[in-house]
Amino acid sequence: MTVAAPTGSGLLAHMAVGEPEFENRITESLLAVEKRLLDCVASAPDPRVAELTGHLAAAGGKRLRPLLVLLGAEFGEPFRDGVTEAAVIAELVHISSLYHDDVMDGATMRHGVASVNARWGERLAVAGGNWLLARAAQLASGLGAQAVRFNAEVASRLVAGQLGELTGPAPDEDPVEHFFQVTEGKTAALLSMSTAIGALQAGAPAGCQDTLTEYGNQLGIAFQISDDLLDLAAPAALTGKEQGKDLGAGVSSLPVLLAQDDTSPEGAELRALLADGPIEGAEARHRALELFRASPAPARAQAHLYRRLDRARAALEPLPPCPARRALDALCGYVALRTG
Repeated sequence: MTVAAPTGSGLLAHMAVGEPEFENRITESLLAVEKRLLDCVASAPDPRVAELTGHLAAAGGKRLRPLLVLLGAEFGEPFRDGVTEAAVIAELVHISSLYHDDVMDGATMRHGVASVNARWGERLAVAGGNWLLARAAQLASGLGAQAVRFNAEVASRLVAGQLGELTGPAPDEDPVEHFFQVTEGKTAALLSMSTAIGALQAGAPAGCQDTLTEYGNQLGIAFQISDDLLDLAAPAALTGKEQGKDLGAGVSSLPVLLAQDDTSPEGAELRALLADGPIEGAEARHRALELFRASPAPARAQAHLYRRLDRARAALEPLPPCPARRALDALCGYVALRTG
């Protein structure tokens, strides 16, 4: 099988650390991860199932989570056995979550191609996501008890985050605080696991793993806010998803929650549009997007994003100075740049 240049290597262009040897090493490692990933998703016994489970992996993506695994491994012995497998596990869990997310949101596009649910239907999409999650658990079982624990914990937190998003805040719960709790499970858990499991498999000190866990948690929250802003502001050609998907589906993202605090007549109109859940019709969705962009919410959400990135950078301070630490710091700049 011919493997294209790993899409995660595109992120390295935003991490100008000035270390060609380090960048070449990470690029080569990403290529090995890509090959192993495609082999894994193609391993379903039925070719029709293999096509379904490999659909989004073949479509590409940023490969952020495998990259974080490899950067975490740089604080130990990056060429140790199990590092590549750990990076594949992180991406399998991520792709599995995309299958389930797209079913819940009724999304029709992902990574610039038809979503799995749009092409094969919701039941097969859910089953395909379950297969990918099981495949990740199978790989983790070969890496030892700690890797199994990491994988089980992140799967549990992902599901808890998805359930929290569906059930919404309790009557006496602050919706913004609820958003952050959901995000810590649904998005941040996997990023924090990625950095930590990379350090674990490379034999990095336990304190280093804890530091990278906190970094990944803060980066994950910031990344989710960034994604939410892009959903409401960026064209589909840039994101690979239909514009305003979350808004139209009634997802209570941070920018949407902040927009509903707007006391102006425009804010009242937006609240009315969102009051009944998913927004039906292109005209109503277009109007909701207009109202959101004119509100103070984007700037307020951006401020939250920058605070989380500051916390992520602060978490890196105990780590030894090295190209990987500078790359993790630069990754914060990339997240800020996405919505800048």
